[in-house]
Amino acid sequence: MALPKKTKRILTRDAFIFCIIIIIMYKYYQWKEQQFIYEDDDIMPEEEEQPLFPEPGVMFVETTDNLNVSALSVCSIESAARMYPQKPVVYFMKGLNDSKASISTHYKAFDVLKTLSNVYLIPLDYKLLFNHTPLLYWYQKVNPANEIYWIHVISDASRLALLWKYGGIYFDTDVISVRQIPKRNFLAAESSSSSSNGVMGFERHHYFPWKCMKNFVRNYRRNVWGNNGPRLVTHILKIYCDLPDFTKTGDINCHNISVLHPNRFYPIPFAKWEEYFEPVTVMPAFSNSYALHLWNYMNKDKKKTIVADSGSLAEKLFIRYCPLTYKTFVKNIR
Repeated sequence: MALPKKTKRILTRDAFIFCIIIIIMYKYYQWKEQQFIYEDDDIMPEEEEQPLFPEPGVMFVETTDNLNVSALSVCSIESAARMYPQKPVVYFMKGLNDSKASISTHYKAFDVLKTLSNVYLIPLDYKLLFNHTPLLYWYQKVNPANEIYWIHVISDASRLALLWKYGGIYFDTDVISVRQIPKRNFLAAESSSSSSNGVMGFERHHYFPWKCMKNFVRNYRRNVWGNNGPRLVTHILKIYCDLPDFTKTGDINCHNISVLHPNRFYPIPFAKWEEYFEPVTVMPAFSNSYALHLWNYMNKDKKKTIVADSGSLAEKLFIRYCPLTYKTFVKNIR
């Protein structure tokens, strides 16, 4: 028996609606997979892992397999080791493992680092590092082969997890320490509108790195450089703080975080980065700075180096703050 026309219309409508719902659900789950949504990201787990050291230290990371560490990277680590003699200075290296430990003496970097008693080299294991954080879910799903900025992205993720798990100070490996940072929970303003993630410091299990990791996963964008790094940190910071004009030299305090003046780390802004490689008669005092960012990313094409007896600002910084690195890499004396 044929169905009434009204019934056919109702069934056709319901079938159409059902198909639309199925398509919407498929698109949602497809989008969800692309966005790496972490369902339990509001839950801070009870951390079972113990700190690496009794007191938080200074941390650097190398996210590639490279063991041929650059002079600038070694200088960054040496300067931190000298500036914070009572703290452990830890260099997390992805390429460091038992099989490569025997050849480490072939690299200049290890000649310098092994002489610094408070420097420790530790293998960087991403799965272990991201365990008990929102980043583990993202890391298990992401495909590095499909990532345009993988080295930058994994570095951005690693520093957040390290600060959350262990606390302390994180430095990029193109930052030379010139004074101790007196703050425990701090960010480095790069301008009046943005914060850097190249220098950060937090107590263990501080809320800010956790908030950043949550946002990292929820709003992950693989095609935008810096989206998961400085932009992310700036976004989370602005939820809690209004950045001032920084016309004066003072820092600001907001929600248990010190936002340090751009001159603390960026007295020479990125647009003038080549000034570090120009001769100077007298080295500036940098009296308002704790460390100096030499903008290695800006130098990736020109590849300027520290030249012995050139009188450049960078050479003078090496001589004063990382003399072993200067002797080994610049003077080539081993």
